[in-house]
Amino acid sequence: MIKTLLPLLLGASALTACAAGPDYKAPATPTAAAGAFIGAASPAASTAVSTAQADEHWWRLYSDPMLDGLVQDALKANSDIRVAVARLEKARAQLRGARSDRLPQTTLSGSPSYGRASAAQTLPGADRENWTVDAGLNVAYEVDLFGRVKRSIEAAKGDVNAAAADADAVRVAVVADTVRAYVDATSSAERIAVARQTVALLDNSIRITNARFEVGRSDRLDVIRVTALRDQQAAIIPSLIADRDSALFRLATLTGRTPQELPAPVQDQKTTPGLSQPIPVGDGRALLARRPDVRAAEQRLAADTARIGVATADLYPRITLGGSIGTTAVGGGDIFGGGPFRWLLGPLINWAFPNQEANRARIAAARADADGSLAAFDGTVLQALEETETALSVYAHALERRDTLKAAREAAGRAARISLARQREGQIDFLTVLDAQRTLAAAESDLATANRAVAFAQVDLFRALGGGWTSS
Repeated sequence: MIKTLLPLLLGASALTACAAGPDYKAPATPTAAAGAFIGAASPAASTAVSTAQADEHWWRLYSDPMLDGLVQDALKANSDIRVAVARLEKARAQLRGARSDRLPQTTLSGSPSYGRASAAQTLPGADRENWTVDAGLNVAYEVDLFGRVKRSIEAAKGDVNAAAADADAVRVAVVADTVRAYVDATSSAERIAVARQTVALLDNSIRITNARFEVGRSDRLDVIRVTALRDQQAAIIPSLIADRDSALFRLATLTGRTPQELPAPVQDQKTTPGLSQPIPVGDGRALLARRPDVRAAEQRLAADTARIGVATADLYPRITLGGSIGTTAVGGGDIFGGGPFRWLLGPLINWAFPNQEANRARIAAARADADGSLAAFDGTVLQALEETETALSVYAHALERRDTLKAAREAAGRAARISLARQREGQIDFLTVLDAQRTLAAAESDLATANRAVAFAQVDLFRALGGGWTSS
């Protein structure tokens, strides 16, 4: 029987070259999407970014070993990444299941039993109580004549690739969130330092004003006004400390730690990392090839296209070649002898015909899914370009705003120093001095906030560029 079955299986395999349904073709993207970014060519970004290809491990551009370690910890231990990897493993297992349909399906059975037959069913003189042993091997092989199995494997491959891209997208988000939490914590520490420095300067102004009041050169109202300004600035500090604590707790979660387990050197870090070179952004073609969400959308389209073929194959007969060998022995006789031995060989044809409305409905549903996946892919491409252009614009103008605020801070500092000197000489009143100090405090706070905005804009740009999804 085996000699007869094997040629049939080999001959059936040769018939599976064709497959029902459309072959997948990668969707076209807009021609303009492959060119340079608008934001990279703008005057505001001329010195902030370059057209060199984006760096995959972009956080290393900060040259901060502590940040490098935190990112590696996040890539290894983050719970969101672990969930995404588990989903990828599930998709891979389903692909193995789809591939197993290419192989003959085998079932081995054995059933020993002991029983008593009725007298009417037993020959005179025969033993009514006996052991009965039934054993057999069944083999079935689907002839994939219309490509149902082939398309199922293609769909499962698309699902695996989409799950892998989804996992990469989670890594992109986790790396960006880790860097953002780190710069949030360090920039908050810098803002706290600026606020405390402002309070210290106002404390000095209070001492000077009190001294002038004691000798009759200043009014009590002046002391009250400068004290109120000092208290206003001191009231900002608790909220800044809360912001920093929140960033540190978020950083601990992102790196797979409890808040208590965050290393002390990280908690003590007070310097926000900066870039010493323009950010390499590449072009649109490289962006679309690199962004995991674009790759995931394309692979879902490939999987849904293959499912059209799976549904289409059900319009045609499903042919299965089957065979079995077995034996049944009664009374513990020779179960492998010629008497109880049996075998069977033959094809099985299943075909839902002539009523195929249900199959055609499944084909229509599969085509609708594919159309939806194509629309989702197109939308993902446009969104990727939008996010990158927006991030480029925000970053360039955040730098421009920070430069302007630096100049304003320097001017406010000079005005405060001059006003104090003139007050000592009796050339101006205290209200002018107070106004200059209030302006300086606001300028210091605005500049610290602008530095934080620049750091966040850098991270948002790196996230939009889609780098950071490998763990090495």
